[in-house]
Amino acid sequence: MSGVEARLADLGITLPAVVPPVASYVPAVVSGNHVYTSGQLPFIDGKLPASGKVGAGVDAATATSLAATCAVNALAAIKSVIGDLDRVTRIVKVVGFVASDPSFTGQPGVINGASDLLGNALGDAGVHARSAVGVAVLPLDSPVELEIIAEFV
Repeated sequence: MSGVEARLADLGITLPAVVPPVASYVPAVVSGNHVYTSGQLPFIDGKLPASGKVGAGVDAATATSLAATCAVNALAAIKSVIGDLDRVTRIVKVVGFVASDPSFTGQPGVINGASDLLGNALGDAGVHARSAVGVAVLPLDSPVELEIIAEFV
């Protein structure tokens, strides 16, 4: 078990199998010394634990937890193409999408769930640039979706 996976285990998190694509894409690709993940939904055991808009049907606390799940799924996708998460030297960029009720403006707080998880799992290498974007709808009516760009050696 890698150091990153041991830190995840300390948080009570086991890295899942990579979530199979739901359309015509791959979960992650390597270009140079970077991994680009596809948008990761908060699947747990192949299912979305919640659906709908944040601020109308899905509360912010639930969405924040789901964002952390997206980050775990993204880490699994990264591991699938580089073999060992200890090779990650930096999470360069996180882009988080929040399916939002028009009155909901707490997207940064929701995506903090992912950012905090990455910081706890990777330490300084988990500190990243980020965007948190409110959108009308996401695939499968997911409340959140996350993309990551990671640098590795």
